[in-house]
Amino acid sequence: MTDIVRIRDKYYVRATSAFADDRVRILKYGGTLAVLNRFGDIEAAGFNQMGIFHKETRHLSRCALQLNGTQPLLLNSILQRDNAVLSVDLSNSDIPLKFGGTLPRESLHLFRSKFVFEDTCYDEMRITNHGTDTVQIRLAILFDADFADVFEIRGTKRRHHGQRLDDQLKPDSVVLSYMGLDNILRRTLLQFTPPPRSLTGRLARYELTLEPRQETFLLLRVSCQQQEDSSRFASYQDAHTRLLNELESRHNQCRIRSSALGYDSWFSRSRDDLQLLTIGNPEGPVPYAGVPWFNTVFGRDSIITSLETLWMTPEVAKAVLQHLAASQATHEDAERDSQPGKILHEMRCGEMANTHEVPFGCYYGSVDSTPLFVLLAGAYLERSGDFDFVRSIWPNIDAALEWIDRYGDADADGFVEYSRHSKDGLVQQGWKDSHDSIFHANGEVAKPPIALCEVQAYTYAGKRLAASIARELGQHTRARILEEAAEKLRVRFEAEFWDDQLGTYAIALDGDKRRCRISSSNAGQTLFCGIASAERAKRVRDELLTGKMFSGWGVRTVSSAEPRYNPMSYHNGSVWPHDNALIGLGLASYGYQPDAAQLLRSMKEVSDFIELRRLPELFCGFHKRDDASGPTMYPVACSPQAWSAGAAFLLVRAALGIEVRGKNQQIHFINPHLPEGLDEIVIENLRVGDAGADIVARRRDRGIVVETLRKQGRVAIGLLHRTKSGRHSFTGC
Repeated sequence: MTDIVRIRDKYYVRATSAFADDRVRILKYGGTLAVLNRFGDIEAAGFNQMGIFHKETRHLSRCALQLNGTQPLLLNSILQRDNAVLSVDLSNSDIPLKFGGTLPRESLHLFRSKFVFEDTCYDEMRITNHGTDTVQIRLAILFDADFADVFEIRGTKRRHHGQRLDDQLKPDSVVLSYMGLDNILRRTLLQFTPPPRSLTGRLARYELTLEPRQETFLLLRVSCQQQEDSSRFASYQDAHTRLLNELESRHNQCRIRSSALGYDSWFSRSRDDLQLLTIGNPEGPVPYAGVPWFNTVFGRDSIITSLETLWMTPEVAKAVLQHLAASQATHEDAERDSQPGKILHEMRCGEMANTHEVPFGCYYGSVDSTPLFVLLAGAYLERSGDFDFVRSIWPNIDAALEWIDRYGDADADGFVEYSRHSKDGLVQQGWKDSHDSIFHANGEVAKPPIALCEVQAYTYAGKRLAASIARELGQHTRARILEEAAEKLRVRFEAEFWDDQLGTYAIALDGDKRRCRISSSNAGQTLFCGIASAERAKRVRDELLTGKMFSGWGVRTVSSAEPRYNPMSYHNGSVWPHDNALIGLGLASYGYQPDAAQLLRSMKEVSDFIELRRLPELFCGFHKRDDASGPTMYPVACSPQAWSAGAAFLLVRAALGIEVRGKNQQIHFINPHLPEGLDEIVIENLRVGDAGADIVARRRDRGIVVETLRKQGRVAIGLLHRTKSGRHSFTGC
């Protein structure tokens, strides 16, 4: 289990087996989330990782409902599509009546409605007697709080803990408190309406009498507080209304609909999951990486999610750029793997981060976040035309470019490399960050400093886009220098990373500049950056779509022919949706839209086998595709996760060849394709500046036609067709 539960970097949190299990339900608002079972309860199960969490501390570790001393019978458990409310229908087992006889099972209906808003979890219970006799029942709520840090829950051992304080009891409420080693007072306030018959620091007990057809309501509100925050309880109805109004305010954003029910459900779920990961976040619409263990900002994850959704919602990219610019490193700090100009890897605010028991309070140990930041800034300008904003963060872009050349390329060989400086930091600092993910053809793990192939591609594209920004700023000499540097990198990359025998780019160069001759999906990610020649892009494409790289459900992280291939591993043979989406965009950029359309179909077909149609962080990369049982799920995949949710939208863009140019108010569809079985995609409210449009792409005869359903303001919409000469012909829609 060491490869699955926790890979060698002992402080790096992984997802857990609970999230491969359909018993888990997740509610979130900002830094507060509830991880529940299907009953709406919190119980010790699996790795004991359920709870109500607030700012990376578990404020409630148990909350179990009992009816006459036993768990009620489960009838139904539904998480609404917008992820806002969990609805649970429960009933009774046989209950002895006071004056003899038995109330038959399923005579009582207990309906729970739960949601999270601000720092509070609301749990409304409606109990209805559908029997023909008056019934007396005992209803108990058992609760506890361990105030465990998320890193501790995931297995990091602590030598010392803070102090659990005395409970504070009132007739209708109880406060559970903990003074942490970081001198922060954490409190969990439980308020019961109406007051229970008896209340202790672990148990609330009700005795209810219900006439036939009578119903009664109970409400439990659990508020998570730090320091001496006063209670801000809103009524259930007021909090529910405010939450729904906030969700409704986002409904005018761009959305995708489809004529095919499976696709439509997948698109809707992906959109709602991205909304779940942004709603209530104090940073604005900056997507948190995933819940619950990644319920915070990760630089790489937020940038890639922004790139996936940029053509639809550029405001997400703007918020991400703004937040990452504000948190950019300004000095060297070995314990945080920090150097001036470097972009954040992850931000933590829990007790163990505050006391430096883990190094991730503000950690910079990723090699790709910085070039991706530059790339995103340039792509955002192309998409939005928002020059004023990009000009405001130009000093941050400039500092990132300085980091790339000075610290990223410390040995001045022209490539961006990494090696950790923090003794407890990440060993591997690319997106494949498990300890054994970068290796040689004999299985030997590569030694640092390591230059990853995709990082060179990110840097190439970033410098080219930064040159465009510099030119807009009137810095023509700087633009020329950046373009020359990008071209020099491209030439050197082709010479050092291409492996003719493999037929693809090597995954990396190790510390001795030896090529890691491994066929991997990393090579596929180089394509969307445009660093590959057309001839070599075709060979990469051919390698990616072979049976050794393509599982039938998606492109694997490494070829099945490699020595460390393991379809059940985290990075050495699994399939990642976001990886496939970036590969799809790369294939489309070289004219392989049909292949991008096939990847779109593959990811949709994976979603067909998953509850809620929610693509997980990853799944296993076994050889044989079995349409009867579907892909094999990875037991510890995080779900929902931002860049997996965003994969659907990037693959739509890739298949349809969508390019949006804000400066020129243009929407282009380049050689659009739809996968087999999908005849129509409707894009609603695609905004370009002050203009907007509804557009449909549908199959007609042997091709795809694009039609404008509605247009508001000045925007040009049309088809672009590549010719053999590489030129484009334009047809208006």
